[in-house]
Amino acid sequence: MPGHIDARLADLGIALPEPARPVANYVPYVVAGNLVVISGQVPVIDGKVGWSGKVGAGVSVEDGVRAARQCFINLLAQLRAACDGDLDRVTRVVRLGGFIAAPAEFTQHATVMNGASDLAVAVFGDAGRHARTTVGVPSLPLDCAVEVEGMFLIA
Repeated sequence: MPGHIDARLADLGIALPEPARPVANYVPYVVAGNLVVISGQVPVIDGKVGWSGKVGAGVSVEDGVRAARQCFINLLAQLRAACDGDLDRVTRVVRLGGFIAAPAEFTQHATVMNGASDLAVAVFGDAGRHARTTVGVPSLPLDCAVEVEGMFLIA
C-alpha cells in the first residue's frame, strides 16, 4: 500500500526516477541524525539534461521554472533513497538552495526557483514551506540551466 506522499505524487502525475549517481567525488546525500542533506540536483530527465544554457538568454523563464521543478523531483528521488523508500518519514522541508545560470542582467531568479518551492508545498503541504536561498551563477555543471540542493527533517 503506497504511503501518503507516494499517493500525493501519483495525484500530481509524478513518477520519481531512479536517483542519479554522482558525477564527481561526492555522495548524493548525507543522513545526520534526523537531518538529510541532499547534494545539488540538476534537471535531468531519462539520463539527459532537460534544460541547458542560461535562463534569460536562450532559456525562457517558464522553462527555467520547469527545470527547477524537475530538480526538485530529482531531489525527491534522492530523498526517497535516504529514507529507505518511505517518503512519509519526511517531517519538514527545511531549506532549498537554488542556482540559476543566467546573464548578469537577469533578475527573475526567485520566479524560476518557485518551480521547486511550489512543488515542495504541493507535495508536503505546510511541512513543505522552507527557508531558501536563490542565486544567479555564470554557469553550472553539464551546462544545466538550474541546480537545486535541499535539507529535510525525517522521523
